[in-house]
Amino acid sequence: MVDPRPARRTLAVDLVAVILAVSEATPRILVVGADEAEGPAIEGLPAGLLDPDADRTLDRGMRRWVRERTGIELGYLEQLYTFGDRDRVAGEGERALSIVYLALVSEQPVSGPGAPRWRSCYEYLPWEDWRDGRPPVIDEAITPALERWAAAGAPAEGAERRARAALNFALGGGAFDANRPLERYELLYEAGLLPEGDAGEGLGRPMRLDHRRIAATALERVRGKLSYRPLVFELLPPSFTLLQLQRAVEALVGVRLHKSNFRRLVEQARLVESTGQRARGLGGRPAALYRFRREVLQERPAPGVTRTTRRRPPPEG
Repeated sequence: MVDPRPARRTLAVDLVAVILAVSEATPRILVVGADEAEGPAIEGLPAGLLDPDADRTLDRGMRRWVRERTGIELGYLEQLYTFGDRDRVAGEGERALSIVYLALVSEQPVSGPGAPRWRSCYEYLPWEDWRDGRPPVIDEAITPALERWAAAGAPAEGAERRARAALNFALGGGAFDANRPLERYELLYEAGLLPEGDAGEGLGRPMRLDHRRIAATALERVRGKLSYRPLVFELLPPSFTLLQLQRAVEALVGVRLHKSNFRRLVEQARLVESTGQRARGLGGRPAALYRFRREVLQERPAPGVTRTTRRRPPPEG
């Protein structure tokens, strides 16, 4: 007799790493290519199956896996999110559950399976970098596509879609809010502009599965935390100039910061202290070198490096 009940799906649990660095004023994430046997090498985030016997904790499992696959010893590490929607498929009959971690490191040479390499976050999310003004992709592709999407809905639905587009992409003279990367991603995905995995052409460089969604989630976490946690210092060398610090923060939030206001914030918060040395080989007058004052973590409850990440775009037309 045939059992009428559908076969139960098994659950595959993997650990996914968003490994973030900043170099040459560019936020970069570590990606790997697909194995040759899987077909075209669409890149994705490093991921590996959890070993339930060897990995006593998820944190240790992630550190071990990354060290073995890339050669990187992780320092700062935090659990980002767990992705487990029903339609995430790992293999035939398997539902995929991905436990994602965010790691902050200094960019360094990497090697291992899948040819790991560093790529700019903004190759995958080009609408997030406003440092040189409104990204061209917004006016050239996103705005007209979202308008068509809004026009395709009923009147009330279309009005709601236009309002979301204006809020997220600073349309109509509004201010750009850098703290919405995931909301912008979700909007573009809903409008059919970001097919996930190998589902088709879309905006920006594609990623396997829903890894671009994961990258947007990580970027939103970092941008939000910069206002109350000095995470940027995990990405800098032990000594740095104030300009290097500002450029690193700007790279992460995707907007330019006012130099005097930024330095006043850093100094008033006592986030850094002078090393008594000056940078060499940078051209012009050697700049003073500073280091992070780790004591600030005990002195203040929320020692951030940003106050606002909103930017008002130039007039349209």
